[in-house]
Amino acid sequence: MAEKVWFITGTSRGFGREWAIAALERGDKVAATARDTSALADLVDKYGDAILPIQLDVTDRAADFAAVEQAHQRFGRLDIVINNAGYGLFGFVEEVSEQQARDQLETNVFGALWITQAVLPFLREQGSGHILQVSSIGGISAFPNVGLYHASKWALEGFSQSLAQEVASFGIHVTLIEPGGFATDWSGSSSQRATELPAYAAAHAEADAARKQRVSTPGDPTASARALLRIIDAEKPPLRVFFGTAPLAIAKADYESRLATWEQWQPVAIEAQG
Repeated sequence: MAEKVWFITGTSRGFGREWAIAALERGDKVAATARDTSALADLVDKYGDAILPIQLDVTDRAADFAAVEQAHQRFGRLDIVINNAGYGLFGFVEEVSEQQARDQLETNVFGALWITQAVLPFLREQGSGHILQVSSIGGISAFPNVGLYHASKWALEGFSQSLAQEVASFGIHVTLIEPGGFATDWSGSSSQRATELPAYAAAHAEADAARKQRVSTPGDPTASARALLRIIDAEKPPLRVFFGTAPLAIAKADYESRLATWEQWQPVAIEAQG
């Protein structure tokens, strides 16, 4: 299999780190971005020039373009681009501050958008490439206490579905990866939390209990690398793919409910047309 060049954001831990290792282990090259590249020192020691650590805050558009340019100059091409950088924001919609909401969208939506825009000229020129956006089951469904996180992932899903149609003629694939609960520290130290309002105390307790039930057995990020390679090496990769056992059941229940409601209210929809 021909050597590929990867560009991955958010490689200091979790999915990003495991996927970078998987790429390096099979002999590919990786441009690995992180806010703190010291977390990549051990990978540099082990893999040498095959990995290019790049310090990057994805919310900085100019820095995103510079990082992509640096990676392309180093390796001569880009084949796999993974927008993995992101974090979870916990808080009911009324509780989230303006700054928290803006920061969530800046990282999870605009960070992925800027990297996507930066890589597209190179991918179009070479007539190939694969952009993978790390979304979530929360990109197609929604639960209490993570409303702004859902907003960010639904936005990512929307522009990526449009993108897939826009770039197909250039030989560029787009895939949305939609994980369930994984042991990635997404809800740990990398997350942000709004100040809880006393009025929502009971609702918070209920939401926390429901979430623990949904993710009672978190997935293994290391194991996810095998699934990722299957997608990357596929001749016709999917636009959307779940990671984990739980997302399919969640999606089916959600969409069955939506279809039933739309069918029930179809007479009103027709009436609205005039």
